[in-house]
Parts: sequence; C-alpha cells; structure tokens
Amino acid sequence: MNVTLWIMTSVLAVAYTVGAASQLIMSKERYRSLADSQHWVDDFGAGHIKAIGAVKLTGAIGLILPAVVDVAPVLVPLAACGLALFMAGAATTRFRRSEWMLMVGDTAFLAAFAFIAWGRFALSPFV
Repeated sequence: MNVTLWIMTSVLAVAYTVGAASQLIMSKERYRSLADSQHWVDDFGAGHIKAIGAVKLTGAIGLILPAVVDVAPVLVPLAACGLALFMAGAATTRFRRSEWMLMVGDTAFLAAFAFIAWGRFALSPFV
C-alpha cells in the first residue's frame, strides 16, 4: 500500500506543480487560452488565478516534502485533506457553471486526495 500511495502522491504532486507553475507564470488570458476546460478563469480576476496557483503549489509541496525530509510527515495527509477541500471548491465552481463532464474530473481528483489522506492517516502512516 505504501508504494501505491507514493506513486499516486508523486503523480498528483507533479501534475499540481505544473498546473500551479502555469497559473503563476502566465497571464490570465494566456492561461485561459490553453484549453477549452479553462472557462472557469472567466469568473476570477488575475490576482485570484495567481492565488489559486500558489495554493496548488503549496499543496503539491506539502504532499512530498515533509515525508522526504522526515520533518513533520503528518503534514502529508493534511496537505491531501487541504487539496481535497480545494477540489471540492473547484467542483462547486464547475457545478455553478453547469460544466458537468469537467466536474467529474474535479471529483476524481477530490477522491484521489481523499484516498491519499485516508491512506496516510490510517493504512500506511509515516511512523
């Protein structure tokens, strides 16, 4: 189970780091033009997009760094809980915009983060 959790955590951390970097580096208009799934950007200002990117980056770092350096590894499942809540907000935005198929993806990320949190709290904690 530990290997599965590490693989899931690593993949999600890389994905969220790339996504966060693109939000932090690109302008709102450039980020909006990346894909058809980025219509949610229209509901937020440029500063909000940067703040969302910062939250994503902080969460991605929190998924990996505490366990790797073995300093407060309890932060890993807490970061996963935080990102699950973050994705609940993303799914709510998709719901409000009636983007049902995109909301399924957000819900899948929410479930993955919830699984990591559960796994690190109960199944295979860092001891």
